[in-house]
Amino acid sequence: MRSLSVRLKAAAVAFTVVGASAAVPSPASGRQHDGGYSALIRRASYGVPHITADDFGSLGFGVGYAQAEDNICVIAESVVTANGERSRWFGAAGPDDANVRSDLFYRKAIGDRVAERLLEGPRDGVRAPSDDVRDQIRGFVAGYNHFLRRTGVQRLTDPACRGKAWVRPISEIEFWRTSWDSMVRAGSRALLDGIVAATPPTAAGPAEAPETPDAAAIVAALDGAGAGIGSNAYGLGARATTNGSGMVLANPHFPWQGAERFYRMHLKVPGRYDVEGAALIGDPIVEIGHNRTVAWSHTVSTARRFVWHRLSLVPGDPTSYYVDGRPERMRTRTVTVQTGGGAVSRTFHDTRYGPVAVVPGTFDWTPATAYAITDVNAGNNRAFDGWLRMGQAKDVRALKAVLDRYQFLPWVNVIAADARGEALYGDHSVVPRVTDALAAACIPAPFQPLYASSGQAVLDGSRSDCGLGADPDAAVPGILGPANLPVRFRDDYVTNSNDSHWLASPAAPLEGFPRILGTERTQRSLRTRLGLDQIQQRLAGTDGLPGKGFTVARLWHVMFGNRVHGAELVRDDLVALCRRQPTATASNGATVELTAACEALSRFDLRVDLDSRGAHLFTEFALAGGIRFADTFDVTDPVRTPRRLNTTDPRVRVALADAVQRLAGIPLDAELGDIHTDSRGERRIPIHGGRGEAGVFNVITNPLVPGVGYPQVVHGSSFVMAVELGRNGPSGRQILTYSQSTNPNSPWYADQTRLYSRKGWDTIKYTEAQIAADPNLRTYRVVQRGR
Repeated sequence: MRSLSVRLKAAAVAFTVVGASAAVPSPASGRQHDGGYSALIRRASYGVPHITADDFGSLGFGVGYAQAEDNICVIAESVVTANGERSRWFGAAGPDDANVRSDLFYRKAIGDRVAERLLEGPRDGVRAPSDDVRDQIRGFVAGYNHFLRRTGVQRLTDPACRGKAWVRPISEIEFWRTSWDSMVRAGSRALLDGIVAATPPTAAGPAEAPETPDAAAIVAALDGAGAGIGSNAYGLGARATTNGSGMVLANPHFPWQGAERFYRMHLKVPGRYDVEGAALIGDPIVEIGHNRTVAWSHTVSTARRFVWHRLSLVPGDPTSYYVDGRPERMRTRTVTVQTGGGAVSRTFHDTRYGPVAVVPGTFDWTPATAYAITDVNAGNNRAFDGWLRMGQAKDVRALKAVLDRYQFLPWVNVIAADARGEALYGDHSVVPRVTDALAAACIPAPFQPLYASSGQAVLDGSRSDCGLGADPDAAVPGILGPANLPVRFRDDYVTNSNDSHWLASPAAPLEGFPRILGTERTQRSLRTRLGLDQIQQRLAGTDGLPGKGFTVARLWHVMFGNRVHGAELVRDDLVALCRRQPTATASNGATVELTAACEALSRFDLRVDLDSRGAHLFTEFALAGGIRFADTFDVTDPVRTPRRLNTTDPRVRVALADAVQRLAGIPLDAELGDIHTDSRGERRIPIHGGRGEAGVFNVITNPLVPGVGYPQVVHGSSFVMAVELGRNGPSGRQILTYSQSTNPNSPWYADQTRLYSRKGWDTIKYTEAQIAADPNLRTYRVVQRGR
């Protein structure tokens, strides 16, 4: 098959793709689609599909087809993962290989029928997915399969999966398995290794868990699985914009490779749904975007998604535990995975609360104690209905009503604004129902410091009254209801950069919410502080840009201003210290000469632009823990405190010495664009942006390769959208930093990455006039005839 670029260049303005009869529907299906599917796909610049269909089934069909054209290997691999088949297709180095552990976890989920259970119950969108959503998913699966049948595995243009036996038609239930996988990302999946490793104690095992758990070690272990995701977002109201309407900045920070990449698209069912934005690859609905009158984004929330239950075990029987003085046996399931080295089996243990899991050294399974988790997203079947109804909201008040009804956001905040100029922030995510009263009564004393410091709850599993219970206004039992969740409407602005809800609006802090949601009246990250400072300077007109308030152009400029707030605060003091004491001892005991570092930092322009010199040196200094403040956090001035470098703290000089050592072989005054890149084939594309630890808003994470630089982005700014909701409809700018397709033979493999490199943008294309004006528009219809 010719490459997609050749096919599109050869295509007429419109053509039709016609296929065979529809697949036999599964019990997961919504309404029958005997008439087949038909979707109009208009590919605009950068390959962005604008898909129109008469119903949600055909809309899903168009999405599945288009996403398969661009990213079939990514979707196929996600299905392999959710089916527990990674060892079979991608190999395993031994019984403890990551692929084996993954397969054991997902095979257990299949045996537990987690996907099937998502579909049980009345189809009201809350207790079970609605017919609209089922139709869309059924259509998505049909569209994906139609593309694969029409093209053939041997003729796929992406070498990552061309001719591979693991690329095959998928079923609806397999789609729902991948959906479940996304829902439990911050819960069960974050504890995958601990669930797989949980086995009853032996005589050689620990006799008892420590009386005083190491809170820092627990938090590090639990939070490590969440690395690589984050975000910034602004919701700007009438008092923050020059035209008095709402604006939204979306800036999710997500992986640049794999299944958690975003995909830009515009979806329309005339009269029912019309939304432009982005979704994670493999999802059929826009998750961050806008309609005509409201726009929204998401940022990863600080709230916890699961709780632990400490189990008191029956003496002599470590697989039985007491509840209210009565013993209960754990349920077991043995799972076997075939690998090249033979079969690997694990027996999993479940309780009334959920699976037993371990964190070695703290949450051990001993003869007296075990720990089980409750993941409140494990039954979250509301997400696609929630996003569908969000896309139909007319303003932020209606959007909040959707959030209240569905309570579907698995692990993210929402930041939104509407055409009337009202902005909304809410941590309206799925959170275990741990109220302060429950925490005080049911978290054993040794674990109270852990809860206070991190929000991670360990409940007494021996008491039924320490279960999660039910809020009367909650969509489902076991989660905090809307009345217990922080929400703020404003006509100036709201924002979030992955700190808690507290300072979403500095003029009206959100306080008095359960600790499990996040901290209040505490120091904010440098990135959060910069995000707030950028807004406040823009409203005051003190940032060097013309006028006061935001336009789309000024918002884009602020987004990619690439300020390094940590350096703005401490660089001058650091240089002065360095010049006073031009040698330092590194953490390995070596003496390091700092004179060149002093000079490079003195010329650093405090930004992470392509021509910034010395930016990487300050970044390594920050990553080594060098930003140590002399002053303390002031709750009455949270954006600007603390701000002075503690030049008497010896760790500051050690960090600078460590940074110089790490950069051996790389000029300390190199231009960032020469060493900070992302590869597309043989070409290295210079990448601006930097690390949040240094106080950069436009986060880009490239691991250092010693002596080389930072040659490959692993995570950071992904889908960036600045949208204004004006009287004539939405307008603005957007970009997908890593480009639309993972296929190196696609014309859309690197085009937006090159655009990002020069701080360019693609325009919002929502109205028919905006779409028609695109000079690169190509149109085709995909059809699958009914039986």
